[in-house]
Amino acid sequence: MIRGLHRYLAVTAVALILTGCINRGEQPAPVEEAKPGVEQPAQPEPTVPTVPTVPTQPGPVEQPEPTIPAQPKVRTYDWNSSMQPMVSKMLQAEGVTPGSVLLVDSVNNRTNGSLQTSSATEALRGALANNNKFTLVSAQQLSMAKQQLGLSPQDSLGTRSKAIGIARNTGAQYVLYTNASGNVNTPTLKMQLMLVQTGEIIWSGSGAVQQTN
Repeated sequence: MIRGLHRYLAVTAVALILTGCINRGEQPAPVEEAKPGVEQPAQPEPTVPTVPTVPTQPGPVEQPEPTIPAQPKVRTYDWNSSMQPMVSKMLQAEGVTPGSVLLVDSVNNRTNGSLQTSSATEALRGALANNNKFTLVSAQQLSMAKQQLGLSPQDSLGTRSKAIGIARNTGAQYVLYTNASGNVNTPTLKMQLMLVQTGEIIWSGSGAVQQTN
């Protein structure tokens, strides 16, 4: 009986000891609940480290294409259509002695723009090439006469007085003085047949010149 009591007391003591150890264990910290109406402190935003930017490598520099300057428009004219009828009328002028020597001056530009008159001069000489009234001063004779007066072979005589002076130097009796005047787009061709000895104008004519382009 006594032995059984002792065993009961021992078991009870062990149980009490174990219960005390469990009660002495750490309890979790109490969580404070948010009280209504009380502003909670703002939580700091987490800082994200910035990534340094890598400079981009410059690409190839494109060179601008060179601009080609516009070429000026070259005007061409139908000189023959104007020269032929005027030369035909000039050859019928009264008071001209058949077989006389004629100096054909280069066509002068008196328009309001740039005009290539070399083709006009060629057309004029072509219209007179097979005439039966005048003997033309050759291009070689005209060039030599200009050089004697200190002029370039390509120099246009320009004025009537200069043309008459050259004609006298070549032995010509007549001078055909021609110029293009007015608007360069639609120039007017003017001719004057002059007597070298007196400078008298014995025939004159004019006509319009049309462009071919």
